[in-house]
Amino acid sequence: MLEGELVRLRAIEPEEADLIYDWVHDPEVGRWMVNDHPRSRAQIRKRCEERPVNKYELVVLGIETKADGKLIGVVDLRDAIPEIGNAELDIYIGDAEHRNGGYGTDAMRVMCRYGFDTMRLHMITLWVVAENERARHVYRKVGFSEDGRHREAFVGEGGRRHDMILMSLLKGELK
Repeated sequence: MLEGELVRLRAIEPEEADLIYDWVHDPEVGRWMVNDHPRSRAQIRKRCEERPVNKYELVVLGIETKADGKLIGVVDLRDAIPEIGNAELDIYIGDAEHRNGGYGTDAMRVMCRYGFDTMRLHMITLWVVAENERARHVYRKVGFSEDGRHREAFVGEGGRRHDMILMSLLKGELK
């Protein structure tokens, strides 16, 4: 199990599908997520039951609190390419009570440390909506730098377009 100061990262269990369904349908969580078309609760359950084993190309982990073992979010490293040592990170804290207090920051640090130390990555990247300043603050705090902007690449509520910011973290830059 991967541990930080506040969180543990662990595999997600199929019976946690309903919780994940509720999170991704929470307007506060889903607001800045790149989502496909809406999925039913049954589709999310099926996806959790059929989730492939974590492997180099895709590592999906649940974020739980160390204090009480409550699942509060999800973090992943995906599209990892061993030949160049790059992967892309996604994270969200679904549990409203834990969106403050450093849980996301701690989970980011633990997952990045895992990527650099265990997966032997050289760079971890992520995309974030430009207006999502709360997330950008956390990413900068962990050591990510802004590399570029993809103009009007995200479609938000009401079809409003937003710029996406590409951020990266090199091995040795993790704070």
